[in-house]
Amino acid sequence: MSARNIIESLEKLIKLHKSFNQLALRKTTILKASDTEVITALLIEEQKHIKAISQTDKEREAAVEGFFTAKGAVRQTASIDTVMELTEPIETAALKRLKKELIDEVAKLKERNILNQQLIYQSLQFINVSLDMLRPQNQDMNYGKSVKKPTKSGIGIFDSKA
Repeated sequence: MSARNIIESLEKLIKLHKSFNQLALRKTTILKASDTEVITALLIEEQKHIKAISQTDKEREAAVEGFFTAKGAVRQTASIDTVMELTEPIETAALKRLKKELIDEVAKLKERNILNQQLIYQSLQFINVSLDMLRPQNQDMNYGKSVKKPTKSGIGIFDSKA
C-alpha cells in the first residue's frame, strides 16, 4: 500500500492552515480597527476552520493506521518519520516536503496568534484604564480632618452580671 492517503491528508492540512493563516492576518487588521462585529463573524469562521482541521487530522491518523496495517508494521509511533522509513523514495521526498511546509505554516500561525494575543491584551488594558478614569475613586468625601469612629471596648455601658 502506498502513502497516497497520508500525502493527500497532509496536503489538505496545509491548505487549511494556509487559509487559517489568512484569517489570522485579517484578524490582526480587524483588531487594529477595533471592529467588534467583524471580530465576532471572524471567530465563527475560525471555529469552522478548527473543526475542519481537526476532522482532516483524524483522517490523517486513520490513513497512517491503515498504512501501518497494510505494511504489516508493528505498532510504532505514528510520525511522518516512521512512515517515511516504510515508503518508496518518491513518496519519501513528497512526505519530507509536506512535513516542512506544514511546520512552516504552523510556525507562521503561531507567530500571528502571539501578535493577535498581544493586541487583544493591549485593548483590554486600554479598556481598563478608560473604565478606571470614569469610575469614581474611593476618596474621603469630607473636607478637613477625617473623623475617627470611637473604638468599641470589651465593656459595654450596661453590665449584665450585676
